[in-house]
Amino acid sequence: MKIVTIGGGTGQFTLLSALRELSDIEITAIVSMVDSGGSTGRLRDEYGVLPPGDILKCLIALSPFQDARSLLQARFLSHEKLAGHNAGNLLLTFLSQHLGNDFSGAVAALGEILKVNGRVLPVTTDKATLVAELENGRLVYSETAIDVGRDKEAKIKRTFLVPHSGKLEASIGAIEAISGADMIIVGPGDLYTSIVPNFLVPGIKEAIEKAPAKLVYVANLMTKFGETRGFSLRNFVDVVEGAQGRPTDIVIANNKIPELALLEKYLSEGAEPVRFDMQTELDKRQIILEDLILEGDLARHDVGKLREVLKSVVVASRV
Repeated sequence: MKIVTIGGGTGQFTLLSALRELSDIEITAIVSMVDSGGSTGRLRDEYGVLPPGDILKCLIALSPFQDARSLLQARFLSHEKLAGHNAGNLLLTFLSQHLGNDFSGAVAALGEILKVNGRVLPVTTDKATLVAELENGRLVYSETAIDVGRDKEAKIKRTFLVPHSGKLEASIGAIEAISGADMIIVGPGDLYTSIVPNFLVPGIKEAIEKAPAKLVYVANLMTKFGETRGFSLRNFVDVVEGAQGRPTDIVIANNKIPELALLEKYLSEGAEPVRFDMQTELDKRQIILEDLILEGDLARHDVGKLREVLKSVVVASRV
């Protein structure tokens, strides 16, 4: 079975980690290219490269060498110019430049060394900036500014991409992967800064609309202040379906509330568990509700729990 994942950030890392050990599947990860924060943002500004951070996470997730994560994501501390960068981002930047600014070639080369179980593809190799239009009419430029640097009382009305060179199109590999997929899995991840930007790239939405693949959405555990504050499961699904251009077939969501101490931490930050109403939420879609939460300092998807749910979905789809 050919499975395509669409997303970015930590959410896609978790999803791919869950899929990696399933048998008889071919995985292709399509990754958002609008990250502008931290080491990725600095490399993007200094060297004009495409953002390597989310791509790196996906390569590590699909690699059997899980110790590579601690090495490739370790950050330099002492040297002023290197401080804050991680080794993997610098390696992808070097490979891209060494190959004549061939970012896709650099990703494939690092994937070869890491022996990834599948393919990792940038959704586009054209540079663009993510822009959010807020309900008060203000425009916010860049993924980082949308995520952490704006007036979060104003809700996001819509997002769009501004190409740097006037050219913006989906990578050929991404279109081919979507067209040939048996199943497409979207999420989890920040809705407007990791998930939706993929569908804003010309060609991606159109390919999904035509694709015969079954569409699966893995919902977030928690809302996020300023981005999805007050969102129900239905709100998340509506935004995703509007972006991808067709209804979702299967929705996977968490049904466990975090422990009180962790819940109170999120509530103090304006976030809460994603709520749902079984009677009215998602008619005509299959909804799978399970305990998916891994509790610690943050509420994250438990890789093992998510793997078991995905395994059952894959098996059922083969029947």
